[in-house]
Amino acid sequence: METKEKKTQVDSWEYKDKNYYLLGNKTPLTYTIPTRHSSRYPLVWFDPELGYERELRYATNQKSIFVDEQQGQVTLKHVIFEKGHLFVPKEKRNLQEFLEKHPHNEVIFRKYDPIVVAEDEFDNLELEVAAMNIAYEMDIDQAEAILRVEQGSSVSKLSSKELRRDLMLFAKQDPALFINLSEDENVVLRNFGINAVESGIIKLSSDNKTFSWASNGRKLMTIPFDEHPYSALASWFKTDEGLEVYKSIEKKLK
Repeated sequence: METKEKKTQVDSWEYKDKNYYLLGNKTPLTYTIPTRHSSRYPLVWFDPELGYERELRYATNQKSIFVDEQQGQVTLKHVIFEKGHLFVPKEKRNLQEFLEKHPHNEVIFRKYDPIVVAEDEFDNLELEVAAMNIAYEMDIDQAEAILRVEQGSSVSKLSSKELRRDLMLFAKQDPALFINLSEDENVVLRNFGINAVESGIIKLSSDNKTFSWASNGRKLMTIPFDEHPYSALASWFKTDEGLEVYKSIEKKLK
């Protein structure tokens, strides 16, 4: 007579204290994540073994985090990050499991992992170095154009040393945005247009609808509805007509 061996499920859970933090370097005084399913905050997890989504709920008096396994009255509790951080001791296995399967995991918060943190820090440093190298090699006109996005017209008053200093600081503080701006040719064209207006070569009408020659008032272009004047001007400079005006302005600015 054959006997069937009963399979026992091995519990591989690792009991240890765990730390969680909000992504994006966010450190609000308090941040509460939803702990029960609702239409506004759906809390479900797809169970690959059962083949369907299961409703989650964190209850301090229940072993399971799944509603279909919880029995009797439940004691609910808020899960609150303080200053962007949440410490969960090893004794609170159900809370750790709840956070692991929570829909906001890896979206709004993440478990602290020194290896992952090191990788993120390395990537950030690599991006910062790349941005600062670009800033160091950048010509003064493009540097002014990029800084104008951040600082506005005050850039015109900076000396070349001050401008390069601020550019390097910008590249260090927000390398991703800096690199993005450095690759946007319209940034330089917008700055060219602003310089042309500030130098009295062309003028923008008071209603922000047209650009004209300052010397004779002849209209150069009409700004499309709902478009930023200098963004529209930058795009116009790329047209055949606009390119001729660009070359003329360029000679006058020298």
